[in-house]
Amino acid sequence: MTAVTTERRDAGTLVESGEDIGAMETIRRGVHFSPELREGIGVTLLLAVVASLGQIVVPVAVQQTLDRGLAGSGGPDVSFVVWMGVICAVAIGVTSTASYLMTSRLFTTSERGLATLRIKAFRHVHDLPLLTQNTERRGALVSRVTTDVDQVSQFLVFGGLIFVVSVGQMLVATVIMVIYSWQLALVVWLSFAPLFGSIRYFQRKLSDAYSVVRRQVGVLLSAISEPVVGAAVVRSYAVEGRTQQRIDDAIDEFKSASTRAQRFTVVSFSLGGISAGLANAGVLVVGVLLGFTSDMTPGTILAFAFLVTLFVGPVQMGTQILTDAQNAIASWRRVIGILETPADLVDPGEEGRALPRGPIDVSFQAVEFSYPGGPPVLQDVTMDIAAGTRVAIVGETGSGKSTFAKLLTRLMDPTDGAVLLDGIDVREVRQASLRSSVVLVPQEGFLFDDTITANVRYGRLHATEAEILASAEELGMADWLAGLPRGLETKVGQRGESLSAGERQLVALLRAHLADPDLLVLDEATSSVDPALEMRIGRALERLMSGRTSVTIAHRLSTAEAADEVVVVDRGRIVQRGPHAALVQVEGVYAGLHASWMAQQSH
Repeated sequence: MTAVTTERRDAGTLVESGEDIGAMETIRRGVHFSPELREGIGVTLLLAVVASLGQIVVPVAVQQTLDRGLAGSGGPDVSFVVWMGVICAVAIGVTSTASYLMTSRLFTTSERGLATLRIKAFRHVHDLPLLTQNTERRGALVSRVTTDVDQVSQFLVFGGLIFVVSVGQMLVATVIMVIYSWQLALVVWLSFAPLFGSIRYFQRKLSDAYSVVRRQVGVLLSAISEPVVGAAVVRSYAVEGRTQQRIDDAIDEFKSASTRAQRFTVVSFSLGGISAGLANAGVLVVGVLLGFTSDMTPGTILAFAFLVTLFVGPVQMGTQILTDAQNAIASWRRVIGILETPADLVDPGEEGRALPRGPIDVSFQAVEFSYPGGPPVLQDVTMDIAAGTRVAIVGETGSGKSTFAKLLTRLMDPTDGAVLLDGIDVREVRQASLRSSVVLVPQEGFLFDDTITANVRYGRLHATEAEILASAEELGMADWLAGLPRGLETKVGQRGESLSAGERQLVALLRAHLADPDLLVLDEATSSVDPALEMRIGRALERLMSGRTSVTIAHRLSTAEAADEVVVVDRGRIVQRGPHAALVQVEGVYAGLHASWMAQQSH
């Protein structure tokens, strides 16, 4: 998928696409991302024309029935009246059929096109820079892919349908009115002139107002969802009142934004009602006057009344359509904003290179990294890690050690320099090859709301139960799995909350083992685990790292003691490197860290 490159206002934020472009340009971009919306549009418009033309048959038939069938020079003509009735019935049947077919086609193409838009947006969310994902509210991201697309869908299926029919109906009604009486047609259009003249103003105001409304939807979703996910923290610290206040504030802000938007809708709708009243009154008064001064017949006046209704109805409906359209276009812009936010990690695809299987050697060549607008996190990092080596990276909090893990697994790319795996720049490696050869076990092993089996299979999607059990046996987890209520079929709950922190880590390690990586990157997380489970995790890690290159972001120095080599990071630079036994004997950062850690263990 190719994203249209658009400049971001602030680093780490989604493109607020379309705030400075018109509605038609937004629709053009939207159709670019959902080409299905163009399919069969010609036939759909033809059906709309048929549906619109059918609407004027009844007024014409009424005029002909009155003037020729009932008030003709030769007296009432019953057969003519019957034929007019038949023509009306046929016209209504044809119009209804055309409307049904048009609605069905419009619904089908709209839903297909918007399904494509939703899929593209969801996939692109995963390609967004990590900084963007981390700084953007989760509720805002979810709302762009769900409620914003739903808003567009609702408009295209219903508002779009009414808009197409209404425009056609207005044009046809105007043509027939001019044929009957240009004077009365002029009265109708003059009555609606203030409304038509102010449409551009209301469109602009509604567009701005509903852009705020759609943003507040994301804020509202975030305010509601975060306390649900963090319910334990909310209750533990007794901050229900503060949490509820935050939700109340978000609801109040959404209400205020919606109210401001609806004010413009009310004004435009009221103006439409006033214009409709003026049109009906003007036609009645001027029509009667013309009846005395010209040859305008009662049938023509009655037909004109029908035509005014056909004209006024779509105009009044248009005020609601205008509201729905601006709401939908604001939503469409936000979805397009996701798609037009450049992805920072581009998969070279088939043109990329594949990593050979087997333990991987790693090389950092003058690597530097900094977040947009921020100070350097890593500076001039150059080092080599031999294949099959176990390396522990240590340092104070904020020293930049976790950035190593993200660069090694290409969750981020260096600002300068290169990271090489087996001599190949990671930016040149196909994502499929990289993900099969390099696996990251994060500090908190995220689990999905499913069974242990389903979560483990993220390591290898088609693994059999026998293969999973064999992997568990190899890692020394078989007895732990056997002790669970339903073994592998045990439900882990949302984010794995039915398991303890240590058990979640065991599942993450089993998943990594099943993936069979050549380079294992571990962000150590055993500080909150009980001693017995820590020993089990330690044994599993030992077996998992066997025969592989492993890089561990060590938060406890007991991990560093067991590593082949220790890399010490301080303020984004490598300041020491070597085996634990050697580093602890010399004065430096590592000796200080080790002394502090030993002092903590003694208390």
